[in-house]
Amino acid sequence: MWMGGSLTNWIAMITMKLTLLLIVAYFFHCEGAVITSSEEQPAINNRPIIGILSQEQSFYLQGKYPKENYTSYIAASYVKAIEASGARVVPILIGKNREYYRDLMSKINGVLFPGGATYFNQSNGYADAGQHIYEIAQEFNEADDYFPIFGTCLGFELLIILASGRREKENRIQCNSSLSRPLNFTNDFRDSKMFKNAPQDLVDLLAYYDITVNAHQFCIVDENLKNFNLNKDWRVTSYSNDDKGVQFIATIENKRYPFYGVQFHPEKNSFEWKQSKNYPHSSDAVRANRYFMDFFLNECRKSSHTFRNVDEENEYLIYNYEPKFTGKIGSQYEQCYFFEPRRHRHCTV
Repeated sequence: MWMGGSLTNWIAMITMKLTLLLIVAYFFHCEGAVITSSEEQPAINNRPIIGILSQEQSFYLQGKYPKENYTSYIAASYVKAIEASGARVVPILIGKNREYYRDLMSKINGVLFPGGATYFNQSNGYADAGQHIYEIAQEFNEADDYFPIFGTCLGFELLIILASGRREKENRIQCNSSLSRPLNFTNDFRDSKMFKNAPQDLVDLLAYYDITVNAHQFCIVDENLKNFNLNKDWRVTSYSNDDKGVQFIATIENKRYPFYGVQFHPEKNSFEWKQSKNYPHSSDAVRANRYFMDFFLNECRKSSHTFRNVDEENEYLIYNYEPKFTGKIGSQYEQCYFFEPRRHRHCTV
């Protein structure tokens, strides 16, 4: 039988032990919340630098700059879109060997494949450079070195063609679209990384208004994914319709790697102004389309790559090049950056 005093002492002792256990548990819980592994809480890089892949000089612009005879270009609207979301830009040149791309990618935090009008079968061009970048990015991610790619229009098509394997018959279809369209979201689009945290008001704008700018002659449809068993690796999150009613894939992401694609042009709403194109420039259109570069940049902030020092960084930045006002000479782009004039051989006697 317990005596009154002994019972009281026993209860006090148990209470003290429980209190100590709770204190210890709370301490370790708090420590765990503050000190986490890099896997649980990756470091955020708030000084990201993004590479934009250049492409072959267009026939139109080549005719406007015959003396300079540039090798490649980047529309300035892509540069501005990246900068507006909080990053700097490095141009990635075409026609280089694999080590050039590997070395540069080890210093930057992601790559944008821009839209354009080049072909994929030109030797040492946009598609060859894109393939190097795509394969190196896969290697990085397989080694737990987070490295995103974002493809817009032609760049999105290139992602899928690279995923299916380049061949003489390209894995895309002809699909003419020159109008702004809404996005028809899939039922599970909220399960995607791209749209999981998208504000509902922006989703509604994209879903109900003609604010995504389409300007393409080819597109990717469901059959292109099925033909090469790409559904297991790629998640479709929305569709749009071309000018003849053909349903094409508008947004997509890879389930394994941080690779993302959109068939439309989010950069044009803010930075391209050719009147005949009639791009939507409302505040809602600008805000909704800005979401895509904001999302991509947040993905790139998960990459810790850096240049060796500020001097090396400065050597690569787009600030070393001066954009030309191409809108006034009839280009669809307001401004363009041009790179590497072709070298002509001169005979000597």
